[in-house]
Amino acid sequence: MRSVLMIAGLGLLAACSTPHPDRVTNKPPSLTLTVQLLGPNGELHGTATLAQTGTDTRVRAQVSGLAPGSYAIHLHSVGQCVGPDFKTAGGHFNPTTHQHGKDNPAGPHMGDLPNISVGTDGQGSLDATIAGLQMKGGSAPLLDADGAAVVLHAGPDDYRTDPTGNSGARIACGALVATG
Repeated sequence: MRSVLMIAGLGLLAACSTPHPDRVTNKPPSLTLTVQLLGPNGELHGTATLAQTGTDTRVRAQVSGLAPGSYAIHLHSVGQCVGPDFKTAGGHFNPTTHQHGKDNPAGPHMGDLPNISVGTDGQGSLDATIAGLQMKGGSAPLLDADGAAVVLHAGPDDYRTDPTGNSGARIACGALVATG
């Protein structure tokens, strides 16, 4: 009897140490990147931090030294920031081929973000989560072979005009590149 109990006890212990199929997950890796948002002459306009957790990415940005008002900020499809116009960053990140803007019935792009409001002190911030955006992993990662960029624009995004939201010139850029 004692042998049967010991064998049963060892079986229970082995069952506890083996992952149950319901507990096994295929979560995407966690990843955090921070970039400086630099103007055409290398002047610092702020920083942006992207953090992937699971299948979502949180974007936090801090800007300073700007005139009061609203400024568009977007994720662009190429990780190059050559001034003065930063056109090397390509268009908005848009793997789903939607039109631009949350107020556009055929939108938004995955690279669309809310505007940043800058106060009289010249500072502003953004904290937004993009559901379904993965920096690495998934079917359309932001950090593909040519990377991506965070681009700050001269004016506010109207959230509907395709392809850019009438947001004006690109005034600062930060290149995101895959590591390891």
